[in-house]
Amino acid sequence: MNGGVLAISLGDPAGIGPEIIAEAWAYRKQLDLPPFMVVGGQHVLTSAAASRDIDLPVATISAPQDAESAFPHALPVLDMGGDGTWWPGKPTTQGAELALGSLELAVSLALTGSASGMVTAPVSKSHLADIGFAFPGQTEFIAHSSGIEEEDAVMMLAGPSLRAVPLTIHCALSDVSSLLTQELILRRCRVIHRAMQRDFGLERPRLALAGLNPHAGEKGRMGHEEEEIIAPAIAQLRDEGIDATGPHPADTMFAPHKRDTYDVAVAMYHDQALVPLKALDFDQGVNMTLGLPIVRTSPDHGTAFDIAGKGLAKPDSLIAAIRMASEAAAHRAASA
Repeated sequence: MNGGVLAISLGDPAGIGPEIIAEAWAYRKQLDLPPFMVVGGQHVLTSAAASRDIDLPVATISAPQDAESAFPHALPVLDMGGDGTWWPGKPTTQGAELALGSLELAVSLALTGSASGMVTAPVSKSHLADIGFAFPGQTEFIAHSSGIEEEDAVMMLAGPSLRAVPLTIHCALSDVSSLLTQELILRRCRVIHRAMQRDFGLERPRLALAGLNPHAGEKGRMGHEEEEIIAPAIAQLRDEGIDATGPHPADTMFAPHKRDTYDVAVAMYHDQALVPLKALDFDQGVNMTLGLPIVRTSPDHGTAFDIAGKGLAKPDSLIAAIRMASEAAAHRAASA
């Protein structure tokens, strides 16, 4: 299922993004990948390809509509001017500026429909902050650019074996209980439900919510969040026609026979979702932002400056992100 030409933002040129983008294009025929263009970074990409002994012809394009015809023969790269200076594994201010310019233009292409969706290569948050980037990460920037409140931009990690959403993300474990509210659960689960319908074509998606405490609280003997917060939220979701179940004990809900009973696992905190996802699908994990007016995915890994330019990075997660973005775009187009 092909959803049209995707825009891939370059990511930090000192990271592994450019080399795995080049390798993904090299596998385009073998893996029957959907067409994509890269936003900026012509020289970065050719240099990254050379470091992996990849023959990478680049088609520098001035308009997104030229990407699809170029893709079979060369990697389409939308011209953004010069690339500045960069070195694999050594992030610089100029590299951060190139990464930000690529991200901004990729978002614009997706919002205007010039691209069917976007895939973001990894960036260095600290180096973006050094040049005045005022957002915690790319997700928050894309949500803001799309006119969506941060709370409605929901991070989902997905692989061949599991889709999982953490309701609380980058916070101390000791803070989770105070952050967990019925309103948070309701708001995020409504976004998940709509996204599963719109982006994955599931008419009645099944959401399985984990408990917070061991054994899902064991009727209050190991905590009260299940009885006081999670279960009432699930009851409300079911009243709204959403197929939500739980709270399930988190130590059993990721077993193979349990994973067949739901479409998305809704976890209460970061590691409760990411540990099983990475144990099952580490190399093919995709980070997808639900609730946006555009399709956005990214590989589930960072810049990996320590191995950049050494030919060690695997393109599997990026390839999975490209596939997922294209399929989601196709579902949206079919239901429009």
